Amino acid sequence: MVWKICLRNLQRKGYMIALKPFFHRDQENMGIYFSVRALYNRIKMVPGVKWSRTHRVWYLPLERASYELLVNHLKDVFIETSELKKYLEQRKPHLMLSSKKKLTKVKSKMLIEFPLSDFNLKAFKEFKEMLVLKGYSPNTIRTYSTEFLYLLRLLGQANVQDLEKKQVLSYLLWLLKFKKYSETHVHTTVSALKFFFEKVENREVEFYDLPRPKKPQLLPDILAEEEVVQIIRSVENLKHKALLMTAYSAGLRVSELVNLKVLDIDSKRMTIHVREGKGKKSRIVPLSKVLLETLREYFKVYRPKDYLFEGVGGGAYGTRSAQIVLANAKIRAKVKKRGSIHSLRHSYATHLLEGGTDIRYIQELLGHQSMKTTLRYTHVSVKSLTAIQSPLDKLPW
Repeated sequence: MVWKICLRNLQRKGYMIALKPFFHRDQENMGIYFSVRALYNRIKMVPGVKWSRTHRVWYLPLERASYELLVNHLKDVFIETSELKKYLEQRKPHLMLSSKKKLTKVKSKMLIEFPLSDFNLKAFKEFKEMLVLKGYSPNTIRTYSTEFLYLLRLLGQANVQDLEKKQVLSYLLWLLKFKKYSETHVHTTVSALKFFFEKVENREVEFYDLPRPKKPQLLPDILAEEEVVQIIRSVENLKHKALLMTAYSAGLRVSELVNLKVLDIDSKRMTIHVREGKGKKSRIVPLSKVLLETLREYFKVYRPKDYLFEGVGGGAYGTRSAQIVLANAKIRAKVKKRGSIHSLRHSYATHLLEGGTDIRYIQELLGHQSMKTTLRYTHVSVKSLTAIQSPLDKLPW
């Protein structure tokens, strides 16, 4: 009770400041707003505080350490933080979707000017928690959350729970016609919205049959065996060479590649244990003899402790870093075909098929749930295509 009386006295006398978020000099900050002249010199003496001519306010970086420092220097001053707390609450979903700990100017401005309503913020939290409870992969959680958050941002103060099916259909049509979303992108959006309405809101009867646009049947770009050799030979760095050889020799996704552990390489049984690939499915693939020799050389030099390929600071090698390794190798090898690490996986499958490996084995090696996914490699295999003579060659020239 005494504390409340003291607080009212401080407010009455004007001994209070308000902290508000704003973006300045490529970072998020908290502005210090006050009306009593007597506070000027005290705020000016806070370590690290700066003056912004643009915003005409004293400010500190938006960090816990800065906030605690301010509180310690102004113990007898009431600090109003409602706007700051609201911003930090709005900030959480976006930080969850990014590997960075700070937001861009555009995102920061959007959160201040167009905050999510309390009920939509609650809906997003329930959406994310249900994805985690259902055991979805981090990549799927990130992708679905991005699509759902985009819808919530557009809704403004309208409650997502009040949306009807015809409104959702109009939204999907708007994404296709005006936002120029690809068919694959809209498929992802449909999956995310179906998950919310069916699994979180339990509106299964109404939302189970959302239409999906027909996806284009694109064939993957396949590297010739000679091109794979050129790419690997162009790499001088032993770690990078071992990385690319492992990706191709086992047909790995980039996430599977960087998450391989040292103990997953079994030289006794000549196998590689791929743990929790797509869909949390583990599988065993053959270990190449050529790869094993390279990995032994690599191990002697780099001595990885846990992950087979470790980053500079330890832990798993970054997926983006792995992609850059391949991109640079292709430039040196003068291979102009498009494709990421996944193109090595496509090439692995196609080369196996052309070498006579049964497609059912290829399905198991790639970890495909459906044979339809594996069958697309029959469309890019040149072994059967080269046996077919073009009618142009039969004409009497």
